[in-house]
Amino acid sequence: MKHVLLFLIAAPVFAELPRAVVDLATAGGVKLMQAQWRYSDTRIVETGFRLAGPDGQPTGAPNKTYDFEPHAGGAAFDDSAWPAIAPESLSARRGAGRLSFNWYRIRLTVPERVAGVDLRGRTAVFETSLDDYAEIWVDGELTRASGQSGGSVIAGWNAVNRLVIGRAVQPGQTIQLAIFGINGPVSNPPTNYIFMRSAKLEFIEEPPGPVAIPAAEVNVEVRRVDPALDAIVPANPKIYKLAEGFQFTEGPVWVRDGGYLLFSDPNANTIYKFLPKEGAGELSVFRKPGGYAGADIAEYKQPGSNGLTLDPQGRLTINEHGNRRVARLEKDGSVTELAAAYEGKRLNSPNDLVYRSDGTLFFTDPPFGLPKFGDDPRKQLAFSGVYAARNGALKLLSTEFAGPNGIALSPDEKYLYVGNWDEKKKVVMRYEVLADGSVRDGKRFFDMTSAPGEDAIDGVKVDQRGHVYVSGPGGLWILSPQGKHLGTIIPPKHPHNFAWGDDGRTLYLCARGALYRMRLNIEGVRP
Repeated sequence: MKHVLLFLIAAPVFAELPRAVVDLATAGGVKLMQAQWRYSDTRIVETGFRLAGPDGQPTGAPNKTYDFEPHAGGAAFDDSAWPAIAPESLSARRGAGRLSFNWYRIRLTVPERVAGVDLRGRTAVFETSLDDYAEIWVDGELTRASGQSGGSVIAGWNAVNRLVIGRAVQPGQTIQLAIFGINGPVSNPPTNYIFMRSAKLEFIEEPPGPVAIPAAEVNVEVRRVDPALDAIVPANPKIYKLAEGFQFTEGPVWVRDGGYLLFSDPNANTIYKFLPKEGAGELSVFRKPGGYAGADIAEYKQPGSNGLTLDPQGRLTINEHGNRRVARLEKDGSVTELAAAYEGKRLNSPNDLVYRSDGTLFFTDPPFGLPKFGDDPRKQLAFSGVYAARNGALKLLSTEFAGPNGIALSPDEKYLYVGNWDEKKKVVMRYEVLADGSVRDGKRFFDMTSAPGEDAIDGVKVDQRGHVYVSGPGGLWILSPQGKHLGTIIPPKHPHNFAWGDDGRTLYLCARGALYRMRLNIEGVRP
């Protein structure tokens, strides 16, 4: 009886929210969301780990501990071999009883309407109660907030877990939920089983636009390929979500004069400013439109800005997709066009950029900002180029890439790195840079073509010791100055670009619809 009372006490807190509700414990509700519940038990396995070292972290002698299988929280986890279960059977007792754990997974597709309510732009909230505990993964992310009550992490026996699973949702958008059930109390395993008391969705109205949230620790995986990675990534790495609800995040740069981050949402045609603060940071619009204001803007998927950086004088330089140019924002608010055409033909859509200390600007120019990409009739150049802008002149450096994307200079500025967004040729090239801004002796620095994952190569950055950080298939790859793969950081959402901020050792990650930060051991190269 105590369990039932706990549920009844918690439920009325949310009773006055707007009612666009889907019951996922019914066949009708699951059908409306084009979904299917799937289920799996888990098993406890022995695994290798390390004892605590002098720093209190897992840096001591190797030891043995325990884990469970499968780890099914990831959005891309393949559950197709799991048995499908009827939504009405969620209340059936499952698990092996006593000390046991299990998984429920469901992939939702947002419909246009629920009970006559247009869902476009609404906030999706998932609520469930498990006997006895539950942890909820949303699109591969598990929030781990200190002192959390409900939400992603357990709060107690049969507590109602209620959390936002999507902001400004759109019809056709998919959301993957993975619910980890736990029989408890764990210290004294009960003579019962795991079952789901309730599962429902609500689509509520909230103020439009992305939001900053109190910095919340989320899950991160680090695949350590080489021991040298330990000098870069802490033994007990932490990653925090700072803001969410964006359409797509890109091109961050840290502004030291003011201590804030600027980054692009090219889909929303907006440049945002994030000012770190105790608790939730301050998120505001820095510039809108960020890259285009033409009458045909509705045809563009990414009309706004992409890469951002600062020149040696601290002025913001912007790659504007829709305007198909590189522009500089002057201190008085005026705009100076730095590059818009090559040999009389308009650029495609400048993507990423980096300055050399003498003011030479290097940038990439794929067609990804055009409405129809490489097949767009607006495209005037027959190639996708890598350029150097110097003393008012534009020099073409390379046409060998189908999708030149991330670009960075080594700390000593002797080498230029360029990544290729091309599923058939996922490579990072390295060039020797000459004094006049030209390059020579281009070599394949690293090849990721055979790596699994849909993503090719996006952002590229370097740290003070010459390590190269690459947004590649599956996560953030870290390469040695000699081109050896040291390891991969895998945040909950794929990081498309990143920049060092704060004191230079905090890496801010633009990852699809969210902004994260992660503390590393080595200071990065910042403009």
